[in-house]
Amino acid sequence: MATGRRLDVLEFQAWRAFFYTYAVVVPKLDAELERDHGLSLNQFEVLSLLAQAGRKGLRMSDLASRVILSPSGLTRSVDQLERRGLVSRCVFERDRRGQLATITPEGRTALRKATDSHVQGVRRHFVDHLTRAELKELADSLQAVLLGEGAPLHGAEQSAPGQSVTAPAML
Repeated sequence: MATGRRLDVLEFQAWRAFFYTYAVVVPKLDAELERDHGLSLNQFEVLSLLAQAGRKGLRMSDLASRVILSPSGLTRSVDQLERRGLVSRCVFERDRRGQLATITPEGRTALRKATDSHVQGVRRHFVDHLTRAELKELADSLQAVLLGEGAPLHGAEQSAPGQSVTAPAML
């Protein structure tokens, strides 16, 4: 790793393409979920993680380590989902200081409805622009960055090529 020098043209193009793709695609997906299902992309991610956890739910601290939200953003999202009856929280039995979040039956229904249209949005705004080889290369490249940063992607890296996944934030 070089230090003290500017990015070369390829390094800059890769970084800028990644950054701008995120800045263009994520707001579109967020707006579509909000418009069609009254859920933000962050709330959708929380529901996805809780659905994967099943009846046992997730401690809020474990949920916080898996979502791309600040602690206050996570609390706000879970509060909003709880007010809508999509998530429930209770004191974690083994550690009275922690809280356990679980998805409710209503939350599962909302997630199921939102997932179908969200998958269409992910395909339309992202997947359909890439070949299978480009998707594989992109997935491998971004997972290498995450591993290098000590933040491996939970769930998706165990999937075989072409296999559908229902891991956190996966569709």
